[in-house]
Amino acid sequence: MTSPWLVSFDLDGTLVDSQLDFQAIRQALGFPDRIGLLEHMTTLPPREAQQAAAVIHQYEMAGAAQACWMPGAQQLVSALQQQAHPIVILTRNTREAATLSLSRLGLSADLMLTREDCAPKPDPEGLHRIAQHFEHPVNQLVYVGDFIYDLETAHNAGAIACLYRYGKNHQFSHLADWVIDQLPDLLHKMEA
Repeated sequence: MTSPWLVSFDLDGTLVDSQLDFQAIRQALGFPDRIGLLEHMTTLPPREAQQAAAVIHQYEMAGAAQACWMPGAQQLVSALQQQAHPIVILTRNTREAATLSLSRLGLSADLMLTREDCAPKPDPEGLHRIAQHFEHPVNQLVYVGDFIYDLETAHNAGAIACLYRYGKNHQFSHLADWVIDQLPDLLHKMEA
């Protein structure tokens, strides 16, 4: 690597557009707003939680089946690979859905952690495991994402929180250490 930074990415809404409609999932399940789907599932009796997990997985698989690159993501990943940076992903998705998304893009990750591998974001476990796997200081790990859970995860781990800002996520800008409006702009941040 030519820079001191190790970069890890969120998947949906950051590298991949899977057009997941979280509001539609909430409505289908009767889940309340303002609490994560996975977090709300932990409040349910086991049978209901299992049924909800199956519905969420169906939505995730449908999204993964139509996944396409987010604007600039393919260019950024290609540039990182050319510079010998590993491609690292931490997602709240299931491994099956995340693997399908990557397959659709023709992308392989050097390391991918899903909700089956570690506690889901915003728990910092995933980023700590990534730093440990690469024997890299966590304070030089940049986590790039588009949602508040991504930023909280980075802060909880002691990593750099990078917001890929677009659409309706501008409200999270003040929580980020780095903000990029185009994914390839990450390369400039890494060089600064």
